[in-house]
Amino acid sequence: MPIDTQAQFTEVYRAHYEDVLRFVRRRAHPMNVDDIVGETFLAAWRRRRELPDDPRPWLFGTARKVMLNSDRGMRRRAALAVHIQQSAQTDSHDPMTLVDSRMELAAAWQSLAPADQEVLALHVWEDLAARDAAKVIGCSRAAYAMRLTRAKRRLAGLLNHSNATSPALVTSH
Repeated sequence: MPIDTQAQFTEVYRAHYEDVLRFVRRRAHPMNVDDIVGETFLAAWRRRRELPDDPRPWLFGTARKVMLNSDRGMRRRAALAVHIQQSAQTDSHDPMTLVDSRMELAAAWQSLAPADQEVLALHVWEDLAARDAAKVIGCSRAAYAMRLTRAKRRLAGLLNHSNATSPALVTSH
């Protein structure tokens, strides 16, 4: 989808800005978010004639590379927040049980390697198809599917003692 005019680029920017912003906010230090998003769209402008028909995975991949480059001097200070739907599998509707389940999931999430967090986040938060998520990470669809399966198993293993699982993580890809 070659972009020849500023108006066409503005249309792409408006269509994908919020998605890229959310993608970066989940992964980068808050002080770096605006710079990373700006650099991502600057790269898109510079390569506007080469953008694919669906630029969203390309933008995510570019934002990921910008974050990796900017992460040299700064490590993440806080783990990513885990998005959990209300647990339909919880036998009890006791609020304390739900809080305990969420805390166990958050602790398990923090124990995962960053690579596992990344593939799970692309699957659960960004709701990307395996083909598109593979583009973001820079691997084949099959490699992404294998990484996702392994990451799910590792997370399930960490949660195994409490039987706390997230329905969004158990779905097949």
